[in-house]
Amino acid sequence: MVAQNGKDLLIKIDMTGDGQFETLAGLRATRISLNAETVDVTSLDSTGGWRELLGGAGVKTAAISGAGVFKDDATDERARQIFFGGLMPDFQVIIPGFGMLQGAFQITGIDYAGSHNGEASYEIALASGGALQFVALV
Repeated sequence: MVAQNGKDLLIKIDMTGDGQFETLAGLRATRISLNAETVDVTSLDSTGGWRELLGGAGVKTAAISGAGVFKDDATDERARQIFFGGLMPDFQVIIPGFGMLQGAFQITGIDYAGSHNGEASYEIALASGGALQFVALV
């Protein structure tokens, strides 16, 4: 993968529950972490005492985080609605030069900050709540 613009890593939110996705507005920094838990099946019979892992087992998770400034009333309101309602709509994450992940996420945290001589800002954190679909970019 060649170098990509960081601004092209986008978090999109399903605005109405019918697959109408809009970019979460005002983000300046975004991050996605994909994790797979290991299941250790090492025993006294393991060759040379080396750890053995059970392939395809364990829990897979994804975490999304972002930070930015307020830009768009609609996506700001939708994020608040999802958080306070305990909803888990689909989100999309566009990873430039790689692909798109889509699936249900729960907003696990929203932090708001501001200073008297600067802009109001926010940070948001999301955790996957089910299987994710991956579509490679061509």
